[in-house]
Amino acid sequence: MVSNATQGFLPSRTALVQLGLRGAGAVRRKSPARSRGPNKTGPSGPGLHRHGLQEYRPRRLAAGGEPGGGIRSQPEGTGAGAVNWDIPRRKLLSRITLPFLLLAAIAAPAFPAETGQLDASPSLFTVMAAINAAGYKADLTSPNNHPIREQIQQEIAKREVPSLPALKDFFERHRKRTDGQELSQYISFALSCTGPPSFEFAMRDVEIPPDVAGMHELSKLLAAFYKEAGIDNLWQRSQPAIEQYIARYHLPVTDAVLQVNGYMRQMTSGFKNRRFQVFVELQAAPNQIQTRSYSDNYTIVVTPSPEPRIFDIRHAYLHYLLDPLATRNREILERKKSLVDHAMRAQALGDAYKEDFLLLVTESLIKVVESRLDHKPAMIQQAFAEGYILAPYFSEALPVYEKQETSMFLYYKDMVQAIDLVREDNRLTGVEFSKNSAERPLVKTAPAPAPPPLTGAAKTLQEAEQTYSSRELDKSKALFLKVLEQTEKKSVHASAYYGLARIALIEKDLDSAERLFQKSLESEPEAFDKAWDLVYLGRLAIAAGDRDRAVKCFESVLQVEGATDKARQEAKQGLELTKKP
Repeated sequence: MVSNATQGFLPSRTALVQLGLRGAGAVRRKSPARSRGPNKTGPSGPGLHRHGLQEYRPRRLAAGGEPGGGIRSQPEGTGAGAVNWDIPRRKLLSRITLPFLLLAAIAAPAFPAETGQLDASPSLFTVMAAINAAGYKADLTSPNNHPIREQIQQEIAKREVPSLPALKDFFERHRKRTDGQELSQYISFALSCTGPPSFEFAMRDVEIPPDVAGMHELSKLLAAFYKEAGIDNLWQRSQPAIEQYIARYHLPVTDAVLQVNGYMRQMTSGFKNRRFQVFVELQAAPNQIQTRSYSDNYTIVVTPSPEPRIFDIRHAYLHYLLDPLATRNREILERKKSLVDHAMRAQALGDAYKEDFLLLVTESLIKVVESRLDHKPAMIQQAFAEGYILAPYFSEALPVYEKQETSMFLYYKDMVQAIDLVREDNRLTGVEFSKNSAERPLVKTAPAPAPPPLTGAAKTLQEAEQTYSSRELDKSKALFLKVLEQTEKKSVHASAYYGLARIALIEKDLDSAERLFQKSLESEPEAFDKAWDLVYLGRLAIAAGDRDRAVKCFESVLQVEGATDKARQEAKQGLELTKKP
């Protein structure tokens, strides 16, 4: 769990769908509210503030992104046009009748949870409305505040909210020394709960972040506040302003993510089944960046600022991609840990990096990657002076990486294994580190060149996954078969067979599915494909009544180095199923 450092940006193996590249109108998913009928369209009425609350005339943002908008005073009629928060972009299963339940259970992981994107969160919106009403005054006079912050408070002040005194009492009892710490705990809560209407924690007690472990009573207070203050109505009326602000981030964030993916040679955005999400929250104090890593979710929250915080989002995305590689290679890195003694002398280096060697390694690598992306070699020496002790090593290693064709996912192990303790110790001995870290401008952006396009089998495999995700199964099947003809690389064949097997499952051809999963398993698959091949084969074995084979498959999943947490969880659940009479 990392606090104060964004659902994976790239669904499956595509680098273009993740942030709504279908058009300007698809910048974000419309967020939760009860569906009340078809949306109306039309311009904002006269005299309405184009950046804040508006009369409630719900409509969807048209393709091309109509700017402006905000909340509106009173719902018209029955409130037609509110958007259903709970409908994903792909509705996976509408009705499941009893005969298909077993098949659905076998095929479930083929339909991953909705991937992350650039959006706003109803949980954050509600929490921020509540604490602003309860006494959160951080940077209230700053010109960088968004008008929404004041306007929502004015709206709430007009309403009778019986839960507000209890909320104020709660807020006072949980005050922190700094405004940043105060905001941090409420962001942690918002990202840990289920959201409206109950706001219950969405995780087990042992998984609840430490900074919100004592905040259970806030769930009931927020549930009451949400209803009494009419937050659902305010959320809907805020959508035009939120969409306008998000539009500022859409293209630069997309460019930054594609720039990083191009450099990392990523066909996917990191480990599969992990999610990266960027949330914009307009009611919080301005110029704030907060990131969280909970389970498989990596989330970054940005608040109003004069310019988009693209550098910070790109930095967080690099952590999202590289943190798991450090964890995966923990044993190798632990053998290099003696170098951390030199970092202890660096006064400008944060304690978190001195206490967590893996984090120090990752941050050193990220500093160098950023210098390469921005063509600013001076950043490497600055990072080294601040105590990022492996920056010089990575500045020598990355040019070698750039000249070969392997992705960072596969290259990382050899790169960190090659760290020479004697050489690095000699390099670090006697170094005088800076006493203060260099100040960086509030916003630092750089043009993001487009990554080179995929070619050959890699491009075909990407297209096959895209068409599979949109359930164009015939086209997807043809593309997976084409992959088998375009390359002799076994791991790519394994991915193609894995795709064909999932299609066979959807088509209820269990015999072909089993044969294709087995073929994938025999084709030297990467860790993700190997683990899920075994999970599916285990489930098919259960369906066939072959418990011994199922146990063998599920136990094998747990032995796969680099298997995702989700695959391991499915394997453990499968083992439990085999024990039932």
